[in-house]
Amino acid sequence: APSSLLIIHIMKYFYNIFVLWILLITLDKCEGLGVNWGTRASHPLPPDIVVKLLKENGFNKVKLFEADPGVLKALGRSGVQVMVGIPNDLLAPLSASVRAAEQWVQQNVSSFISKNGVDIRYVAVGNEPFLKDYKDTFLNTTYPALQNVQAALIKAGLSRQVKVTIPINADVYQTDTGVPSGGNFRSDIHGLMMNIVKFLSDNGGPLTINIYPFLSLYADPHFPIDFAFFSGTSSPVVDGSISYTNVFEANYDTLVWALEKNGFGSLPIIVGEIGWPTDGDSNANIEYAKKFNQGLLDRISRGIGTPKRPTPPDIYLFGLVDEDTKSIQPGNFERHWGVFYYDGAIKYQLNLGNKQSLKAAKGVRYLARKWCVMAPDANVMDPNLPDSINYACSYADCTSLGYGSSCGGLDVKSNASYAFNMYYQTMNQQKGSCERFHNLSVITTIDPSPSSSNFGRSSSNCRFEIMIDVGRHETRVNPGTSSATKIKHFSLVLLVLVFMLHY
Repeated sequence: APSSLLIIHIMKYFYNIFVLWILLITLDKCEGLGVNWGTRASHPLPPDIVVKLLKENGFNKVKLFEADPGVLKALGRSGVQVMVGIPNDLLAPLSASVRAAEQWVQQNVSSFISKNGVDIRYVAVGNEPFLKDYKDTFLNTTYPALQNVQAALIKAGLSRQVKVTIPINADVYQTDTGVPSGGNFRSDIHGLMMNIVKFLSDNGGPLTINIYPFLSLYADPHFPIDFAFFSGTSSPVVDGSISYTNVFEANYDTLVWALEKNGFGSLPIIVGEIGWPTDGDSNANIEYAKKFNQGLLDRISRGIGTPKRPTPPDIYLFGLVDEDTKSIQPGNFERHWGVFYYDGAIKYQLNLGNKQSLKAAKGVRYLARKWCVMAPDANVMDPNLPDSINYACSYADCTSLGYGSSCGGLDVKSNASYAFNMYYQTMNQQKGSCERFHNLSVITTIDPSPSSSNFGRSSSNCRFEIMIDVGRHETRVNPGTSSATKIKHFSLVLLVLVFMLHY
């Protein structure tokens, strides 16, 4: 009947309009956004809360540095794709025995896929094993470990689903000409890199590279700071017809040139780590971190690659949350790479696309609202004060007190209070833990965190922490399917309905 046909046409019209709207939403948001989840913390966030934090902020890919059972279980059926890492100290046993590799894959990959529904896509064999600082420690074990893990994945029937990779530092390649087109692998490991690259190519695995513009600035005080960001520079690096305006593109394309020169120009590349720290150095601050990470997210959302590879790679932001027990051998900034503080609180806002901004962790429970500070009547000239501060900082994270750091502008009494409190919180506010400092300390319920008006710009972001109560958290609830995934599924259903109505 004519009236029925009219109704069908009207339905088709509105369905098409609605589907177009849905597609525009999904295209405008940062899709495929990855992040590194490190767990070197004295009071780590419960894994279930972290998985919710990932999903609510659109991180649908996560890179882990080790196969932590609690973390992997929490990621089960979450819709988050996982790259699980093998620490460098396991490379030797895995390289020496295929059986050891088979056991590792069974315990840390097969089991979590089959029993928990974890979407493991990659196994990262080692982490920057060829760093010059390691003095060839892992030079003879990394490649054999890679081969044995691949053999184990094949035996487990997982080699099509799970690919192997090795996260490498950008110091494995270099350019003698100072421009990307001069790129090649380091001469001392050139043969080894060729074996690895060929093996990855033969088995469908990508090469994973970690790129840190911050470290370029940290290592060289004369490094042009605007070249570290994505907003352009007055002094670009000119390579033939290409002008490079940021270090990320120049660094990435140097690797592409190195691969091309050796016959592997089409090998997939993943950016395994990239980010900017917020503390522990004068250039590690919230202003720069926000500028860098927002520029990076804008590139991802706009689908911008590099001159040599216009299609953008998968990128894993470093990192998700701060880690207060991570090694500070490279620098105090190592504990402050998180987009979020240790407790999932937001450090600075980022535009994720489609007017979406960062969301803080929910359900976090803390220790009692009290702090350990230097007693009001204590004398800053007390001979026991230096040793007391050193003792506190030997067992707790005091990296924010360094020169140019967020708490670097405190006076002597506030400096001591910060150290005492970090120790007190790290010890879970245990009875007696605020009394170890020769009668120099006292417990208070008034937040001693300084304000910018009292201590100047350098201390405006200084926080006197209260740690997470790791024993009091809500019971695990399976995160289920992400809202982004639900929208995609709903869009697919609508597209099918439109197709049926059309025909």
